Amino acid sequence: MAAAEGLAPWRVGFVGAGRMAEAIARGLVRAGKVEAQNVLASAPSNRNLCRFQALGCQTTHNNQEVLQSCSLVFLATKPHTLPAVLVEVAPVVTGEHILVSVAAGVPLSTLEELLPPSARVLRISPNLPCVVQEGALVLARGRRAGSSEAELLQTLLAACGQCEEVPEAYMDIHTGLGGSGVAFVCTFSEALAEGAIKMGMPSDLAHRIAAQTLLGTAKLLLQEGRHPAQLRTDVCTPGGTTIHGLHALEQGGLRAATMSAVEAATSRAKELSRK
Repeated sequence: MAAAEGLAPWRVGFVGAGRMAEAIARGLVRAGKVEAQNVLASAPSNRNLCRFQALGCQTTHNNQEVLQSCSLVFLATKPHTLPAVLVEVAPVVTGEHILVSVAAGVPLSTLEELLPPSARVLRISPNLPCVVQEGALVLARGRRAGSSEAELLQTLLAACGQCEEVPEAYMDIHTGLGGSGVAFVCTFSEALAEGAIKMGMPSDLAHRIAAQTLLGTAKLLLQEGRHPAQLRTDVCTPGGTTIHGLHALEQGGLRAATMSAVEAATSRAKELSRK
């Protein structure tokens, strides 16, 4: 694992070449974690592979070739096709491989059941902002993956955003919070902008300011390590504009509705995981 600092000698593979696989590969290459020519991606057609080729990566239509060429492999197929892909590649999996599943809803127990006993398997749950290297990712280890594999993966995925190691039980919660949460935040950003539009601000300007306000607030929370309630209190002055606006949000049930949205999305993720 000494290569974790530069990672140029590593060959990284992707079985599946969809948007999230491309986002991870792009982050790794842009951050210098791995050289583009040391990335090999497979997919049934060239439709998605062309984006890997544009990055300077190698491509193939042969899934087994990825395992035969790469030590670290991201399994990034659609969840419903992953079991068949695992059966296909299992004959070439060795104890030297580190296999990382990106497929939502496929538990580590299923991965380990369909792969050889020596396979070192981890799961990750990324979210859409990985596309701009600002993702919120979580990872969970399988029974045979140790701390060194988890640390290597976190070092790599720092190129895509913030990566936290969690128990596998948190994966579905992350889907509700970090995955579906992107849509919840977009809905709030849209509503913020529409409030300004209602009061007379041009649409483009309102949407830019709303997005920048979300970005700046997120940076303050992360960089200063403060609880949101502390920052909210800093913005409120007695009798001022913010407390009047917050009162309106409370009357509209924003807090309860948001909590219910995360709960509903998490519950649905758990349902899909059981199928």
